Amino acid sequence: MPSQKTNKDLYYTSSFHTTIFLMIHGMILVSIQPSSNNPNRSVFVLKDIPNRKDLLRELNFAKENSPSVLVDFRKVVATTKSLKEKLYQEKF
Repeated sequence: MPSQKTNKDLYYTSSFHTTIFLMIHGMILVSIQPSSNNPNRSVFVLKDIPNRKDLLRELNFAKENSPSVLVDFRKVVATTKSLKEKLYQEKF
């Protein structure tokens, strides 16, 4: 599983898809940092929200077709495009 950590106000993850899911559900991307363990990976830093743990639990363990994890696919496409743009800006 990708490394994940928190501090009081921020949440860190190296999972691209988890980042997209959390952004769609209201978390704001603060920055993208290079991974200290692997130069080919990045760490996404998000502004933490009170229900983040619940969102992650739903993402990982909800039943198929659970309303809590169903999202508008257009939001997924737009968020993925935006995140990739920011990721590539950080690489160069």
